[in-house]
Amino acid sequence: MREGEIARGGEGSGVRTRKVIRRHTGLEVFQRSFDAAMDLFWLSRKFPIEERYSLIDQVRRSSRSVAANITEAWRKRRYPASFVAKLSDAEGEAAETQTRIKSAESCEYLSNDEASKLLTEYDAILGKLVNMIQHPEPWKL
Repeated sequence: MREGEIARGGEGSGVRTRKVIRRHTGLEVFQRSFDAAMDLFWLSRKFPIEERYSLIDQVRRSSRSVAANITEAWRKRRYPASFVAKLSDAEGEAAETQTRIKSAESCEYLSNDEASKLLTEYDAILGKLVNMIQHPEPWKL
């Protein structure tokens, strides 16, 4: 099949037919996690300098790791257990990122609105990851 042709499977939308995704960058969950990590990068630039080697580093690492683990999972689709394991790692990193966001909000480094938007986005990312973990069949090679 060529990119753009219809295939079975989906990414949590409940739709049974989707366009073929040829690269991890075509996954909505990858795009959203990458964008969320970039949002956190830019927001964390305003955190106090004393947080450079703790909260800033931690939130940047965990948020970037979500997209990185999705990338690794995509490349391991021919091995269902490895695929699910990497998605599970992404899920864990997304949940960790939510904890870091709550810490930044509690320390007043992020406004309630900034934190709420990020937490909502990570809830959506987590939902997509859980769906892929529970239903890996459409993604297998």
